[in-house]
Amino acid sequence: MSLKSTVGVLAAAGLVAACLASQPAQAFLARPALFAAIGATTKPPTGWQQFCVENAADCRPQPDQTRDVVLTPELLQELYKVNKQVNDRVSWTSDETLYGKAERWTLPLDRGDCEDIVLLKRKLLVRAGWPQGSLLVTTVEQPAPASGHHAVLTVRSDRGEMILDNQTPEILFWYETKYRYLSRQSAADPNVWVSFGSEQLRPPASPLVR
Repeated sequence: MSLKSTVGVLAAAGLVAACLASQPAQAFLARPALFAAIGATTKPPTGWQQFCVENAADCRPQPDQTRDVVLTPELLQELYKVNKQVNDRVSWTSDETLYGKAERWTLPLDRGDCEDIVLLKRKLLVRAGWPQGSLLVTTVEQPAPASGHHAVLTVRSDRGEMILDNQTPEILFWYETKYRYLSRQSAADPNVWVSFGSEQLRPPASPLVR
């Protein structure tokens, strides 16, 4: 299925409308609006640099790059649709299996690893009208027993920063995950990457750890 076809499927299908009725959506939007602390600029991942050589148009800052997103129940539903559509469509497969190399970032069709899945979600949401600066490729470290590096998509809005992850159909705020955040794109320029602050403030009621 092409990217264009996928956009059409997303527009036509109400994949998760039932679970995003007004009351649950409003409860989600009522959670604390808290943004992650960002540190200094850092070197972009080599996979992103290679991706940009092959997909220059996806790496250029856009005119509405830093437009703020006011999160509504309708936009939240769109995030759920894209997250589920891509998670269902792309079967996780290592770069070693697909390309015979340890790392290669690309837009997947039906197979790819976590970075590829993130890039496809970013692409589809940009096509749906989300500003590119609200969709930040993010690297994290997973807790034991999984361990190792992982990639997720951070979605910035007036309600804080949400995480789209191929390992779960849920959309969580960044402080609700168990990841240690390593680096992500700057909202102002996708080719500028920033580290995360060593100390991250989380809501006192959040049961999840850093």
